[in-house]
Amino acid sequence: MSQSPPSTEGTQCNNTKHLLRRLFDELGLVTVWRSPRDVKLLCAQRFVRLFAYGTSTLILVSYLSALAIPDDRIGLFMMLTLVGDVVISFLLTLFADAMGRRAVLALGSALMAGSGVVFGLGAGFWGLLAAAVLGVISPSGNEIGPFRAVEESTLAHLTPHEELSDIFAWYSLLGNAGTALGMISCGWAIKALQDTKGCDFITACRVMFFVYAAIGLLKLVLTLCLSREVEATQEKRAAQDAQETGETEPLLGDCPNNAQQQQQSTKKDKPSILAAFDRDLLSLVLKLFLLFGLDSFASGLASLSWMTYFFKRKFALPESELGSIFFSTSIVSAASMIVASSIAKRIGNVKTMVFTHLPSAVCLALIPFPSVLPLALMLLVLRACTQNMDVAPRSAFLASALPSDKRTAIMGAVNVVKTSAQSMGPLITGVLASKGQFGASFTVAGVLKACYDIGMLVCFGGRTAR
Repeated sequence: MSQSPPSTEGTQCNNTKHLLRRLFDELGLVTVWRSPRDVKLLCAQRFVRLFAYGTSTLILVSYLSALAIPDDRIGLFMMLTLVGDVVISFLLTLFADAMGRRAVLALGSALMAGSGVVFGLGAGFWGLLAAAVLGVISPSGNEIGPFRAVEESTLAHLTPHEELSDIFAWYSLLGNAGTALGMISCGWAIKALQDTKGCDFITACRVMFFVYAAIGLLKLVLTLCLSREVEATQEKRAAQDAQETGETEPLLGDCPNNAQQQQQSTKKDKPSILAAFDRDLLSLVLKLFLLFGLDSFASGLASLSWMTYFFKRKFALPESELGSIFFSTSIVSAASMIVASSIAKRIGNVKTMVFTHLPSAVCLALIPFPSVLPLALMLLVLRACTQNMDVAPRSAFLASALPSDKRTAIMGAVNVVKTSAQSMGPLITGVLASKGQFGASFTVAGVLKACYDIGMLVCFGGRTAR
């Protein structure tokens, strides 16, 4: 009997499935779907946390200004908030592995909820400052607190090296999407409270800070759902198991000679404090401190809170329109991160960081110059197209470049340096704004970010992953 040829419809269906699978694999969706439950929970935590940061970022400077606080004191407020974050982040990330990563994340969530309650109840300048310093309020719309260093270190040990870029891409994307949704939700919620409930602006803002506190509690619940696999002890145990499986042990394991050899090797394996940071690692860490510090200082000059206030004051935009504008730019920025993961697989993490981040630096430097809204918005959108494409490759680069046993501490130290450098930026911007030179801070920030990009290419352009 002759066999009938395969149907055309079946062949087309198989081809379609194959193309979709390749597309999903290229976008990293297959990797995320197969990832452990803890990885998904960490990504969910980032989404809800950045959603909360988006709500506070849109209104923070306007809220403080409505309380009759001058621009230079608002800059001081934001600087001291970041300084407080430096201290808390340093202490928590330094001892994160010893305290337990889940405990550190839970404590940070509780501080986040507490600061939201204080802002919601209302207080004077110093009361709000104390809540922002001791709690977790983002003055820039970016990551603050100990969360990111702990989460990225945990993701690195839960994820195979070849899948890190995909996981970090979606981890970063969900953060940007959270910020975008938080900003547009806050903007339209403020408008609804004012139009339907008759609330004044300050009262509406305080309602949103109570929402911020509620999100902090939701993040606490997600933290408590994490398993023991996220802890550093599990990472060390996995590393030991991997070493043991690669060794062949003799049948007579109680031989005196073998015992002596094991004792000698154990003594040799215990590094001194100075040996723990060898010359190459120390050089790497110092370069990271210098370059990331420069980039973060520039980010402080052009923080998202100041950017929203700049557009509000220059073009007289209400919160609802501001929320829609920055929702759109954040969504564009989030979508670009998927493309960054695909590019990084082909040209490497460092080159992806530089070649995508440099155009956004140029657009940032030009934003203050247009006197009409459409042109300024065009530059803002163009900046968003590549603004955060370097985030996921940078996280993957750090995770692969740093030794696993020191990764959490070094990432925490890098975040401390970044936040310390960033803390001076808002104060300088506030002083410039009070003197009528608001836009100058954005131009300087763009130039400094371009210098950071060139520095990364020079220092790490030819570096290969560990």
